[in-house]
Amino acid sequence: MVDGAQAVAARQEVVPVGRLRSLHPGWFGSVMGTGILALALLKNPGEAAVLATPLHDLGVALAVVAVALAAVFTVASLARWVAHPDAALADLRHPVAGPLFGLFPGGLAVVAVLLTTAGRSFLPEGAVLPLVAASGLAAASLGLVVAVVFTYLLFTGETDARLVNGGWLIPPVINIIVPLALLPLLPHVGAGTARLLAAVSWAYFGVGFFLFVLVVSMIHDRLVLHPLPPAALAPSLWILLGPVGAGSLSLLGLGQASGSFFREAAPALAAVALVAVTALWGFGIWALAAAASLLVRYLRQGPLPYSLGWWGFTFPVGAYAVATLSLARAWQSSALEYAGVALVVLLAVFWAVVAVRTVAGLATGEVWRR
Repeated sequence: MVDGAQAVAARQEVVPVGRLRSLHPGWFGSVMGTGILALALLKNPGEAAVLATPLHDLGVALAVVAVALAAVFTVASLARWVAHPDAALADLRHPVAGPLFGLFPGGLAVVAVLLTTAGRSFLPEGAVLPLVAASGLAAASLGLVVAVVFTYLLFTGETDARLVNGGWLIPPVINIIVPLALLPLLPHVGAGTARLLAAVSWAYFGVGFFLFVLVVSMIHDRLVLHPLPPAALAPSLWILLGPVGAGSLSLLGLGQASGSFFREAAPALAAVALVAVTALWGFGIWALAAAASLLVRYLRQGPLPYSLGWWGFTFPVGAYAVATLSLARAWQSSALEYAGVALVVLLAVFWAVVAVRTVAGLATGEVWRR
């Protein structure tokens, strides 16, 4: 039995040299982190009229960056599977690197939402819907595959309980956000297909949410019964906010989009969805406080070692920030709106720090070391 630090160190020693062969599956975290910041800015946090245009323009610029990154990393990831399947499979089987493959479909889902929200600002009108459909359907297919394959590998292998980490929440959160990628297609398909897409979206939410409940229980027990993970895994503890924020957004979207299928029951469905979202969002208050307090504890012990895992600070906070803004407007609460603004500011700080460190790591080569 090895502890978490030894396992991470052992992993670094066996990764083959060569950038494509050792391409880190965590690169798509930059797509999700940049994309969620774009979506947060496009919502005009605080709803100040004077900031609406500059925030929209900055959001569109970040959306372009996120889509471009997704295109680059999609090609690179597929090339790695073709050229070096053994290295990719070795990563997939590893309890730390394996769940990061969920970031690929997660990035595609975020791209689908970005294109729905801002795609017409930088792409031809006729290209947006096909790209939304392609990225959304690919995210749905691959998200379920990653969740099934990774859990199968866990079920059939032997994993030290101390290697349970927040990254295991990535496959659940990806399935939770699939509805946000599929629901924009409903107005553009026939009634039967729309009903099927709505049902599938609810089903995906179920897959992700119940996996989230199972995995978060394991993480809770691991943190209670064993020493804290090594500092390299500290960012993964923030991923707990991802399913909470994304789940809140998906439930709101599902409640609104499914109303037409329930006729007179639509208002009741929307009300139940809002109550459920508020309860789920409330759990996020605890999750945010727990993650922040643990981060302070880690920082008191010394600086965190940089890795692509730092992008784990961005999307979860961003998802919770966007959910807070959406909830504020559903409840018409200025207090919640201000809380959303504060979370967007925290997201922007995290994103700026991680982006600068990633660019610096590219310049020095540090980002390629595992």
